[in-house]
Amino acid sequence: MVARRSDRLDALSQEIAHQGGSSIAVPADIIKPADAQRTIDVTLESFGRLDILINNAGVMLLGPIVDAPREEWERMISLNLSALLTMTHMALPHVLKAAADGPRGVADIVNISSVAGRTARLGSGVYNATKWGVNAFSESLRQEVTKRHVRVSLVEPGAVETELASHNRPEVQATLQKRFGDIGERLQSQDIADAVEYVVTRPRHVAINEMLIRPTQQEM
Repeated sequence: MVARRSDRLDALSQEIAHQGGSSIAVPADIIKPADAQRTIDVTLESFGRLDILINNAGVMLLGPIVDAPREEWERMISLNLSALLTMTHMALPHVLKAAADGPRGVADIVNISSVAGRTARLGSGVYNATKWGVNAFSESLRQEVTKRHVRVSLVEPGAVETELASHNRPEVQATLQKRFGDIGERLQSQDIADAVEYVVTRPRHVAINEMLIRPTQQEM
């Protein structure tokens, strides 16, 4: 498990241990290539191989394109797209080896995208661009490695009850509240975890290429 905030990682590790599982927590900022490589190295040292890579890190900083803070764009591109490319590139040799030599005979790369990777909306332009990029990269990679039994899957959530929207400027948060205030009950993080678990536990001959998940009342 990889994230910047070690306190969150430690709490999750303890929860996993309490339920009888095991985990390795790696505090890291995967925007930095050295940190990204360290996460791969720690995984291999701890478990001996890398069967599944889940690219879940991301940030959503919305607002008009005109007069937008460029640093917000750069942050989204760096994390949502560039870091995902870096992690995938570093993991691929080991994932391919796991597919060839591992007990499952298959390996998985799961990229968490978004409804925003399908539908461009006013006020979401650069976020849309990063998620469309994730989708395009994922499909091209899928075609490249699928005959080697590496499954590349997209999971595209709609509105999920997380802190993602809270990173926006106050005026953007107000706009988001108007946009999503009437969608009723949002998805929970467990709903997305369930989807990822389903994707990576299919039989070797089954690949879930894409999964779009919205709250029942979300229209777009």
